[in-house]
Amino acid sequence: MKVEWRSTDMEVWDQAHAAAAGPLQQDWAYGSTMVSLGARVLRARVEADGVTVAQAQCIVRQYSPWLSFALCTRGPLWLQPLPAKDKAQAYRLLRQTLPLGGLKFMVVTPDEPLDDALGLPRIRRVMSGYCTVLLDISQPLEVLRAQLDRRWRHRLTGAEKSELNVQRMGTNPGQYRWLLDAEMQQRAERHLDGMPLVWFERYAESRKQPARNLLSLRADIGRERLAGMMFLIHGQAATYQVGWTSDQGRDLHAHNLMLWRGIEALQERGVRLLDLGGVNTQRSAGVARFKMATGGTVKQLAGSYLL
Repeated sequence: MKVEWRSTDMEVWDQAHAAAAGPLQQDWAYGSTMVSLGARVLRARVEADGVTVAQAQCIVRQYSPWLSFALCTRGPLWLQPLPAKDKAQAYRLLRQTLPLGGLKFMVVTPDEPLDDALGLPRIRRVMSGYCTVLLDISQPLEVLRAQLDRRWRHRLTGAEKSELNVQRMGTNPGQYRWLLDAEMQQRAERHLDGMPLVWFERYAESRKQPARNLLSLRADIGRERLAGMMFLIHGQAATYQVGWTSDQGRDLHAHNLMLWRGIEALQERGVRLLDLGGVNTQRSAGVARFKMATGGTVKQLAGSYLL
């Protein structure tokens, strides 16, 4: 087994990432966006017997000329099934070959649950795991609708019968900036962190066709905006990134309707896996219930590990 940090190719990376329906943080465009904002990004390919078995994208923080930190979020992305011992070897090689000088640290947050197949010792875990909901949208719409929680489906039906008009917004930043402004206000009110506004614009523009990277929706009655929703598309997967609704939109269950319309639009673009984002039943119980009631699979990740 060997690790190559330099001879990575965007097209090859994207093909492998799409085939595996990889997470947003391991998308080439995600790394390119971080580079455009001043971050340093390292990408590695892990080979065994001439076959690429994994790829890993790391964001580097340089604290001083002699101290650096590489974070591989929701990675490495395993491209072939490997036993735990082979994964453990891949982790060791990634750490040993990390092309940084001085004192260097590497932390990985694997995109898999905590079990014996992880390939990492529990004593190395420095942070508990992130929890998300994954929805397989490769299934027919009638199957997805049948999997919805009864109350979720009832609210969707009510929203469909209402005066709500859901439309897709364009990829010009001016067309969705209002939604990001609303998101920034939500963060301030709820004391939440997240990517800066410019990150979304750079991500949308990271490829020649922004529609490949971004889908945003709005729900109106007449000329009044009641809700908005944004998805980031990465290969054959997408992540529900931003959602905002007014009080009236909430009463009309606009988000149920927009998420359903979003699933329809993502299917048209070849997306087969939708990551609905983090769930926290203590801090945001209502949001967690909304996501889990879609019939998706709750995935508890293993956590962050110091290599």
